[in-house]
Amino acid sequence: MRRKIVAGNWKMNGSKDLSEKLVGYVRSEAGSLDNDVEVVIIPPVIYIKDVLEQARNVVSVGVQNVGQWQSGAYTGEVSAEMAKDAGCRYALVGHSERRQLFGETDEQVAEKVALVVSSGLTAIVCVGETLEEREAGQAEAVVAGQVRTGLSSVALGEWHNIVVAYEPVWAIGTGKTATSDDAQAMHAAIRDVLKGMGAPAEEISLLYGGSVKADNAAALFSEPDVDGGLIGGASLVAKEFMSICRSLPAGA
Repeated sequence: MRRKIVAGNWKMNGSKDLSEKLVGYVRSEAGSLDNDVEVVIIPPVIYIKDVLEQARNVVSVGVQNVGQWQSGAYTGEVSAEMAKDAGCRYALVGHSERRQLFGETDEQVAEKVALVVSSGLTAIVCVGETLEEREAGQAEAVVAGQVRTGLSSVALGEWHNIVVAYEPVWAIGTGKTATSDDAQAMHAAIRDVLKGMGAPAEEISLLYGGSVKADNAAALFSEPDVDGGLIGGASLVAKEFMSICRSLPAGA
């Protein structure tokens, strides 16, 4: 059975107070979830220790980005090994903001994925098309290319450390959301691409990200190829985030 995951990406938001109160609340509520969902918090790197203290192994913790090197003279970078050593279980790779704002390429994503997997972390690899690409009818081709190149370094025995998050760029922080049918169609297409790569596609969790909120999560998560969500702004509101976590159907 595929892992069901709801991951909260705080982006460049947070504080020691938020880490204590929000993660403490999420931890206390996560223990009562009856749908076997794994709850993940992905804070700015400076708050990882604070979040880990509150998570207490009930909530998993991730890092928002890692460098494409193991170590060295790369001021400001954090390696996958460091994130693992600090207590993280997950690492985001290739988020659309990293691609758009920092020029991260599919080839760099592949390099980072290789380091994340070799460190023992699970990579949440983000893919997604822009509005222009979707309107031009190129959405599936763009996403397929990102999947093939970004995951080209994954060996046969490493796929259990891969999660793919589909995040249509036009739906991130805009209030726009792909319909559940749109999300399912793209997730099914991604699974087909993974199958073509020789991956155990039916075992890989696919998350949807893009303005997921408590009022649309249930419809998105009801689709057969949507195994959870990568949540942005709503993950900063404890009760709404937990409502989203509860929206995953039991046994899905």
